[in-house]
Amino acid sequence: MAGPVPESQISTRQGQRVVLDGTVLGVGLRPYVQRLASKLGLDGTARAVRGRLVIEVAGPPETLTSFVREICDHAPPPATVREAVVVDLEGVVPSAGTGFHMVRTVVAEQSGALASEPDGLHPDLPTCAECMRELFDPADRRYRYPFLSCAACGPRSSIIDELPLDRARTAMAGFAMCAACEEEYADPRSRRFRAPAQACPTCGPRLWWRAASDQGPVRRDVREDVREEDDALTAAVELIAAGGILAVKSVGGYQLMCDATEPRTVARLRARKRRWTSAFPLMVADVDVARSIARISFAEEQLLTSAQRPTVLAPLRRTRLPIAGAGAGSDQIGLSLAPTPLHALLLHELDRPVVVTSGNQAEQPMVIADEEEAMERLAGLADGFLLHDQPIRARGEESLCWVVAGRPSVLRRGRGLAQGALRLPVPARRPILAAGAQLAHTFALAAAERIVVSAHVGDLANTTRLEVFERDLAQLSSLTGITPEVVAHDLHPGYLASQYAGRWPASGRIAVQHHHAHVAACAAEHQVTRPFLGIAYDGLGIGDDGTFWGGEVLLADLRTYRRVGRFGMAPLPGGEAAIRRPVHMALGYLLGGERLGGAPIEPELIRAYTERLPDREIETVRRMVRGGVNSPVASSAARLMDAVASLLRLREDAAYEGAAATVLEAAARERREEELPWRVVTNDGVRVYDPTSTLAAVLAGVADGVPVGRLAAAFHATLTAVTLALCVDTGRESGVDVVCLSGSVFQNRLLTTSVVDALRLEGFEVFVPEQLPTNDGGVSFGQAAVAAARMATS
Repeated sequence: MAGPVPESQISTRQGQRVVLDGTVLGVGLRPYVQRLASKLGLDGTARAVRGRLVIEVAGPPETLTSFVREICDHAPPPATVREAVVVDLEGVVPSAGTGFHMVRTVVAEQSGALASEPDGLHPDLPTCAECMRELFDPADRRYRYPFLSCAACGPRSSIIDELPLDRARTAMAGFAMCAACEEEYADPRSRRFRAPAQACPTCGPRLWWRAASDQGPVRRDVREDVREEDDALTAAVELIAAGGILAVKSVGGYQLMCDATEPRTVARLRARKRRWTSAFPLMVADVDVARSIARISFAEEQLLTSAQRPTVLAPLRRTRLPIAGAGAGSDQIGLSLAPTPLHALLLHELDRPVVVTSGNQAEQPMVIADEEEAMERLAGLADGFLLHDQPIRARGEESLCWVVAGRPSVLRRGRGLAQGALRLPVPARRPILAAGAQLAHTFALAAAERIVVSAHVGDLANTTRLEVFERDLAQLSSLTGITPEVVAHDLHPGYLASQYAGRWPASGRIAVQHHHAHVAACAAEHQVTRPFLGIAYDGLGIGDDGTFWGGEVLLADLRTYRRVGRFGMAPLPGGEAAIRRPVHMALGYLLGGERLGGAPIEPELIRAYTERLPDREIETVRRMVRGGVNSPVASSAARLMDAVASLLRLREDAAYEGAAATVLEAAARERREEELPWRVVTNDGVRVYDPTSTLAAVLAGVADGVPVGRLAAAFHATLTAVTLALCVDTGRESGVDVVCLSGSVFQNRLLTTSVVDALRLEGFEVFVPEQLPTNDGGVSFGQAAVAAARMATS
């Protein structure tokens, strides 16, 4: 209890309101503020209001200054204070000697239902350094306990039943705390004060092992059901070491793990998941192991070890380790450190990198079911199961990040990031659901100036994924208290998300063009509200003229846009199926470009490319293209890159969108070449890049024996030069000096860095997505930003 306050102090007391913005809720900052205020002898309260931490505090002026400075400069990770606004309190100030207290968030009554702030959602957080130290300390009561956590780390969004966040409202409610845990939970001085997943070996979740009914090539002499924690861990470690595939129940869903240095095991995992060429991410014990596998910059190391602990995409190093998880033709690898105590224990015992991928069959969502159902759904994928009895309420994969153009950026919002609230630059006048796109699907809910983007759902290509979307939407709406009145959606009528939006009355629907949503997401993230040039280099999206777009320069703001530049059109033989067959995309350009106004390519060059292809295939594509049969046209930058990858004989089939472009980038890495021939023409006031002269130069280079790497690098240089040509004159004519980049093509680190550097040299202020994916995972944020801006002016 605080003692009497001397009159000399009372006479010099001052009251202040301190509003903290940033990552300030659900990350252990409030207990830290309370401990700091108590230590300094300050009185007051702290509460969450609209995603910010609002502190009303009183004490000597110099102590208040130290208090605010200490919070801003030394907030414990993962808390980050982006802005602190301090104003003097007028009138009533916190009374002297009353101490400092946290005030629970008041949940307001809206339309007969309880509604909490969207900012009350809290991402799952990886294990902090203090908890990791306890995990391996034999003297600690949580030594080797796989479920330890504190107020600054552990599961949150994956265990929440309802808000505000409190243990009684989570999946942990079924675990009665022991006396020691109760004491820590109630003590403001403890790191575990009000920690939602507070537990220990005495009272918390338990781990056990189950062998698969048919273990295939891996057989062990273990009991069918091992309940002892250490025995279960030992069984799991022995399975992986013997070349088996482990299914582990993690935070937010099941994962599959195996030895990353054993090619036969990884090949078996690929066969079981039907994931033949794409990269598997690796988990490693520490940064030194990560450095032995990839060339990690200082910025990438900072990202790898950050409080969010994402998987970081980095250039693969030539190493003596036979790393089998890398993708075919790719020179990038995803690396992560252990995000949970369970992963840390497994890595410690194995002492080798492991493949960690989502537990699911091909085209199906990550499994989050109870143990028995999970074993049934993962049958045939895993040789053994490491299970526990902590329920999973919400699905969540690992976050994927990288460093591009010198800045850390998000490629997939997952653990540590998903469901954290962001800010709209133009507040929404009515609650919005942004339904998202088709690939790398996310959705978003927005109210006022706050928006919550969902976790990564995956490609919304079947009814199972649609059911996940609807279930996750219902849960997120319930947790945030946001009941949308307006739905923003893509123009493409075939997207399942658009069809879902079609259930709404016409008065409640706002259609947003795909690429406008892309660039608007980048602009809104960086709080750009004035006009900007949006460069959307992407796969396919329906344009307002009914054709497929994807290589676009838009003169835009958050409300509207005008197309001022684009890539030349080419047919897609077979429609969107051409995504999986780059050789057909190349034939589309070679056989159909001239019909669409492109310059002709010498027949000898075309024959040199097609002579290795079956005559029947060529003739079929020729009839489709020239007759316009199932061959819609597109201005897509991604499809152009597919075509060039095929012309260079790098990739003729693609297991996933972007596979050909990934190999093309890898071939060009660490090379600097002059650009290939190119031309830009003006068509109806729009600057158009005609790629046929570039493609002819690629074919001529191949015929002349020019190394593939040189041609790939020259093509990247060409795209940079073309981008400048499409932007510079428009920028000067319009007076716009801000450029926002977005679209899946900007997952190409080489191209993104080159384009950003070139535009900045021309005097543009350039933004790339950082907190949101540049692929279609960011579209929902852009849809919401556009809808909010349109409502504000309607």
